[in-house]
Amino acid sequence: VVDPIPRRAVSPTSHLPDTGPRSIGAVRMLRISLTDRCNFRCSYCMPPGGVPWLPGDELLNDQEVLEIVRAAARNYEIRRYKLTGGEPTLRPGLVDLVRKLRASGDVDDLAMTTNGALLEKLAAPLRDAGLGRVTVSLDSLREGRFRQITRTGDLAAVRRGLERAEAAG
Repeated sequence: VVDPIPRRAVSPTSHLPDTGPRSIGAVRMLRISLTDRCNFRCSYCMPPGGVPWLPGDELLNDQEVLEIVRAAARNYEIRRYKLTGGEPTLRPGLVDLVRKLRASGDVDDLAMTTNGALLEKLAAPLRDAGLGRVTVSLDSLREGRFRQITRTGDLAAVRRGLERAEAAG
């Protein structure tokens, strides 16, 4: 198998110091955006009319995500990853992708950010597939305010998702 990304294509020992936000050598966790889609329409994130979504073929596919992880691990010793979006739980095949990432041998820590709306059904399968942690963005614990901020969010569903995530470990 030919490695599509040459080793040390970007040298962490270039003219930049090996610390700080401009150096790949300073990266300890790599965030990978899986989708631009979201099931909320938060007032701070999206205009009321929404935004046009990217066509699916313009997003990273599973193989490309795996290649990025392999290159990051081999070239820069990055072994911690956070799956993000948009809302990553909207990505078709998310559980299978998590399983593939965990099986790759290139991942020590695998986390995900989410709005929690779909965790009720996904928490246990994601944990079983190898997801280690989840960060849930929660705008308010007051139903009216939550709905006002998210425009479409269901706080009760997010709370059930949190309970399932806790139960799944």
